[in-house]
Amino acid sequence: MTASTEAKGAASALPPVHVIGTGLIGASIGLALTAAGADVTLEDQSETSVSLARDLGAGRITGDVAPGVVVVAAPPDVTPRLVVAALQRWPEAVVTDVASVKQVILADLVRAGVAIERYVGSHPMAGRERSGAISARADLFEGRAWVLCPHAGSDPAATQVVSRLARATGAAVTTLSPADHDAAVAAVSHAPQVAASLVAARLEHLSEQAVGLAGQGVRDVTRIAASDPGLWTQILSGNAGAVAQVLRAMSQDLVGIVEALEALSTDPHVADAPGARAVLARSIADGNAGHARIPGKHGAPPAAYAVVRVVVDDRPGEVARLLTEIGEEGVNMEDLRLDHGLGLPFGVAEISVLPAAAGPLTEALQTRGWQIHS
Repeated sequence: MTASTEAKGAASALPPVHVIGTGLIGASIGLALTAAGADVTLEDQSETSVSLARDLGAGRITGDVAPGVVVVAAPPDVTPRLVVAALQRWPEAVVTDVASVKQVILADLVRAGVAIERYVGSHPMAGRERSGAISARADLFEGRAWVLCPHAGSDPAATQVVSRLARATGAAVTTLSPADHDAAVAAVSHAPQVAASLVAARLEHLSEQAVGLAGQGVRDVTRIAASDPGLWTQILSGNAGAVAQVLRAMSQDLVGIVEALEALSTDPHVADAPGARAVLARSIADGNAGHARIPGKHGAPPAAYAVVRVVVDDRPGEVARLLTEIGEEGVNMEDLRLDHGLGLPFGVAEISVLPAAAGPLTEALQTRGWQIHS
């Protein structure tokens, strides 16, 4: 993907960048910055990982100049040690890390007694279920939030350098204190991971017949449950207090739902379970309200898209043909989801478009021979 003009402009103002850690995030940072024109060098304790990242185009392994900015892209439990080493190894460089917890890392740096004026924590809010350099993408951060978390002693000039680095990847930069960041990600990232894992765990001992009934709903809810247990143990441990607070509130709501359901299962008559249905309805309605606040495409305000559902035969090239013909009609697709029928030779492609485009697209696809699923 070609870097945007804004990203190239930000990259042109960057000093040489050194990335420590060439997993998914580190290699993606290298790919994005290199595509934007930045000078990037790479480092990793795994020779295979760093060589693969280099071969994929994320940067060079050895550099002939000292970096002006260092990015530590490592698991949270080793991040403080690597940040300390980078601050000492390159006494003129700005150092950032991209771990998903911030307060515990800052506290470790303070305990280490190093000068941290040149350190600015940050966190790109992007990722994939797959890990490693082989899964890295140059556009991983495009339009995604990248949170800067300067501390009380951060040099403002250092914060500006990290901001330029984030913008050079195509990310949308925002700023939070380390405490506010950890509270926010507990609600929008860490607690959802726990919830997805708990729902998915309920499937482990179901019969094959029961699991075979799984539809798009359970796939959506459990998508992130395939994450790395070791990494998420570190993340949850590092943000334990904030995550516990969110989960405690969720557990109280869940208890109310369980009690309502038990009242209904004992006797389903309205008169014998007063208030139970209100609890259920209120829970779903509150979920509607929360979901409506999630930002839309590229971080824009939430948008109400129309969905055109197209029946797609399960044979090679059909999805590609559908997408090509949507493009030929001049319609911008906002989102795509495929729903496969159980044991059926076809699926349904759910195409999200702006409401004004739904009618013309439906007519055009029907003219081209596609079956529209009402």
